[in-house]
Order: sequence, then C-alpha cells, then structure tokens
Amino acid sequence: MLVTVAHPDDETFGCGSLLAHAAARGVDVTVLCATHGEAGSPAPGRGFDDADLGEVRARELAAAAELLGVSALVLLDWFDSGMDGDPAPGALAAAPLDAVVADVVQMIDRYRPHVVVTLDGSDGHRDHLRMRDATERAVECASWTVDRLYLHCLPQLLMRRWVEELQAKKPDAAHLALGELGTPESEVTTIIDTTDLLDLRERAIATHESQVSPYEVMGPELRRQFLTAERLRRIKPPWTGGEIERSLFDG
Repeated sequence: MLVTVAHPDDETFGCGSLLAHAAARGVDVTVLCATHGEAGSPAPGRGFDDADLGEVRARELAAAAELLGVSALVLLDWFDSGMDGDPAPGALAAAPLDAVVADVVQMIDRYRPHVVVTLDGSDGHRDHLRMRDATERAVECASWTVDRLYLHCLPQLLMRRWVEELQAKKPDAAHLALGELGTPESEVTTIIDTTDLLDLRERAIATHESQVSPYEVMGPELRRQFLTAERLRRIKPPWTGGEIERSLFDG
C-alpha cells in the first residue's frame, strides 16, 4: 500500500489507524509526504517557537511512521503552502500539477503498490487537494498498474459537530472560513473498524507534539467516533453500489 499525504502529521491525524491496520496484516506500507510542514503553527507552550519547524516535523513524521508499522517513508521537498494567502514559489499548491504527478508516478513505479490511498481533501486544505489530484492522475499515468485507489474521507456529519466545537473553543480558527467540510456519508464505500488500534493511534498522534491536533477540541465521544473507524471512497475500480466494504486486505 502507498499512502500519499501533503504534510507531516497527515499520515497520523488523517489515516493513522489505516496504516497500522495494514501493517498488522503483513502489508508493506509506504508513506509519501510532499512537504516538511514548515508553515504549520507551533503548539503554544511546548518549546517549539524558535525551532526549525520543518526539521522538527520531519522527525515527528519518522517517529509516528515507525510506531504505526510503516515499511518505507519518502519525504519530498515541496514547501508547505499554509492555509491561505498567496503560496510562495516552490510551495505545493503553486507547483505545476504535472511536476507533483511525476513525483507520485516515480513512487508508484518504484514501490509497485496494489492499493493507493490519499486524503480526499474534504477538510478544505489546498495542499491536501493538490496531493489528491496528483495521486489520482499518477495512478492513471504510472507504468505499474495499481489495483485499487481510495480517497480517505472525513464524514460530513462528524465534521459538522467538530466545527460546532471549534466555533465554541477556537472562533478564530482558519477552518471556519472554508465552508462545508467533510464527505457526505452517501459517498463512503468502505469502512474499516479500527477500534482495536485506538491506543496505538493515540500514541502516534502524541508524537506530533509540535502541532495541535484537530482532535484536541473534541469531547471524548466525538474523538472516539473519529478514531475508531477509517472511512474511504473507492475510486478504482469504480464503485457500483452494494454492501459497504469492510476490509482492504483480507482475502
């Protein structure tokens, strides 16, 4: 399995339980991360204000990947675009799409994954959308034929509850200006129960101590609902309806 993400912590905050689920089943998991996350905001009071954030986040990424059982980690050198404003030259959101596609194609042809997963960008971050678009196109362009392509989803109903909590606790959060977030439940094709991996996921989240995770504003029940199931939308082969998939690997 190849998982493509934009920033250190996307692999854990986004789909950490899926990585651990795959590794526990003997799947070779490769994570491709496009940036060092330089534009992230250091978590207040944790001693990272004067640190080289790109270096710190790269170390956190490596630690989380090891904990989750990732077999190979590739970190590219595109710049983090941040949430808003004009992206700097060399930033992922400003890069020619073909250049990002070429990076992903190289990884597909090198690691020959049967399954490719990327975030669907339904949290509104432009770098996540860039990696989604590049990954979808790369699967079509690569010499190696990928059997299945999935977009990792954030369920819309849970995201609405998250936004409510964010409005109450962090009314100046950038995500509040992005409109409706999350993927409609009708578009989810695959749900993996990862309840047994909750403790491991929480430990992996904690390795990204320089960042404030999106789960920190959530009450315990909402946090648990996010972290005990991985929801995906199958793009290849196209979903034709029927029962929800409950596994990516068994059988």
